[in-house]
Amino acid sequence: MKKNSVTLSDIARELHMTAATVSRALSDHPEISAKTKAIVKEAAQRLDYKANRIASSLRSGKTNVIGVLIPTAENAFFGSVIHGITNLASKHGYSVLIHECDELYELEVKGIQTFIGARVDGIIASLSRNTLDYEHFLDVKRRNIPLVFFDRVPDLEIPSVVIDGFNGSFWATQHLIDQGYNRIAHISGPLYINTFNDRFKGYEAALKANNISIDENLVFNGNISIDSGMEGTRYLLSLPEPPDAIFAAEDLTALGILKQLKLSKIQVPEQFGIFGFCNDMFSEHTTPSLSTMDQQTVCMGQEAFKLLYQIIENGNEEKTRKIVVKPLPVIRESSLKKAL
Repeated sequence: MKKNSVTLSDIARELHMTAATVSRALSDHPEISAKTKAIVKEAAQRLDYKANRIASSLRSGKTNVIGVLIPTAENAFFGSVIHGITNLASKHGYSVLIHECDELYELEVKGIQTFIGARVDGIIASLSRNTLDYEHFLDVKRRNIPLVFFDRVPDLEIPSVVIDGFNGSFWATQHLIDQGYNRIAHISGPLYINTFNDRFKGYEAALKANNISIDENLVFNGNISIDSGMEGTRYLLSLPEPPDAIFAAEDLTALGILKQLKLSKIQVPEQFGIFGFCNDMFSEHTTPSLSTMDQQTVCMGQEAFKLLYQIIENGNEEKTRKIVVKPLPVIRESSLKKAL
């Protein structure tokens, strides 16, 4: 008997059982005794039986595979979220198919089509920064495939897991004010993405709460990159009244700010404060180290899988359900003017 051709019928003949009994034993059916399950599983292992997952999925309608769509693999944030998803998915018997779209709408659509073709049991997704049309996600819903968004979410009634960007940004801006910085700028992400719009609003609210007038010249619309942080900093330093601190929408932008300030020979935090948002792995290793908001990425991934799993298992969906994860401040050297 060839090892790669062992079937349920082969095990059944070996044990003088029916193929149906063997199948139920291997799937831990409650009507099969523990003794029979143990005998069948021992034989399956001895004969090197490999389950035909395709045939099994056709019978059950489930593949035990979920798809995870991320905008980019270059940002450590998404890798950490995936870690949270895959860790919990594995414990529940699910494999994870990952598609990275390089921040391109076209590749995002292709990723969704790939997931549909692979008959995944559900999809967890975060939007590309270029996505303005959500028809491919609406197609997922029309096919009754469970869908959960995380971090970057569209204005659709679809379950999601997000960070509390408004309050996190309010806290970060307030911290810069408390440290004695008087003119605080903001380099944003694309403001049509809810994630970055919430952070911009939190920044504005903190200024208003401290009776600081909002200067539109101090807001630079960035695109989530080191280059964007550098470009925005050059623009802000060129103003007749330049800022003395910048709250960045995320840490890659904050790193760009730090690089440009070093090129401009401006001392951080003595002359200029920086606060980011994410707590990327590099943040504590820069000189000076970056103050930032920790987005609880592993927790976000776990919550996204939990939400998807509930929809898959229960067959119902709370359309407006949104899980909000609280960010945690991580104070480092780049914002500690008063500690000097």
